[in-house]
Amino acid sequence: MTDAIPVAAVRLDVWLWAARFYRTRSLAKQAVETGKVDVAGQRPKSSRAVRVGEALQISRGDEVFDIEVRGLSEMRGPAPVAQQLYTESEASLARRAELRLQRAAAKNGYQPPEHKPDKRARRLIRALGDLDAL
Repeated sequence: MTDAIPVAAVRLDVWLWAARFYRTRSLAKQAVETGKVDVAGQRPKSSRAVRVGEALQISRGDEVFDIEVRGLSEMRGPAPVAQQLYTESEASLARRAELRLQRAAAKNGYQPPEHKPDKRARRLIRALGDLDAL
C-alpha cells in the first residue's frame, strides 16, 4: 500500500462519494446538480473544490444533514474512516432523530395482512378499484 498524499481540495461529488453519503459518484453528481447539496448556503457545481472547514447541507430523502468537513479523501473506504471525514451538528442529529421517531410512530398502526388474498378477495379488490375510476 502506498502512503496517502495529503490533498488541499477534492471535487465535491468525489468527496460525497468517499464520505459515503451516496453509493456511486454519479448519484453524488446528480444530487449536486439537482440542488440537494449546499455549500455555505450556495448551490455549487459538482466540480467545485471542497476544503476542510467548509459547511455543507445535504438532503437525502427525508433526511437533512448539516455537516462540517473535517478531512479530505478521494478514495472510498470503510464506514468508520468515512465518518471521520465530517462532523454533524448537534441540531442536525436531534432533527434526524426526531424524524426517525415520527416515522416509527406512524408505522406502529400498520398491520400487514396475514396472507395473500385468495381468488375471491382479488376480484373484490379489482371491483373496488374500478369504482375509483368513475
